[in-house]
Amino acid sequence: MRHILRRREVTADDWRYLGEDGAGAAGATALIVPLAQLRGCAEDWRLRAARLGVRLAPADAVEDLTVLLPFLSLVAVEFPNASEGRGYSQARLLRGRLEFRGELRAVGAGVRQDQVFLLARCGFDAIELAPGEDFAAARRALHRYDVSYQPGAPQLALRRQRFY
Repeated sequence: MRHILRRREVTADDWRYLGEDGAGAAGATALIVPLAQLRGCAEDWRLRAARLGVRLAPADAVEDLTVLLPFLSLVAVEFPNASEGRGYSQARLLRGRLEFRGELRAVGAGVRQDQVFLLARCGFDAIELAPGEDFAAARRALHRYDVSYQPGAPQLALRRQRFY
């Protein structure tokens, strides 16, 4: 069973990726589908799973999700290697411009414990660490800094609530 860091706690992951452990069968509880497969037949996927999520590759345009976001409970943003940074921008767009309020998860071989603080500042509330990464060190990394020069996604959301 896979474990993730969700809202600062290590928990068992109740989501399944398409093609994993029989995921994708009718009646699946929580299913994550790649955007390329979700695009053409989103309605079919919504009928197959109680909760639906999408996996974004680095080159995927976040704006393609605009009409799908109301039906998604999770967006998993892929970091295939440690030098890939487009996922940070995708997260800020999802939380800021598109106002996505569901679970935003960082996934992939490039998700390291030393990136956890920055991932959380961009709006990720769930992190699937790369194999071999230390969950205890990742939890400590969330509290690495006390002060930031710029507001992060959580602070921006609070600011929007105050002004609107």
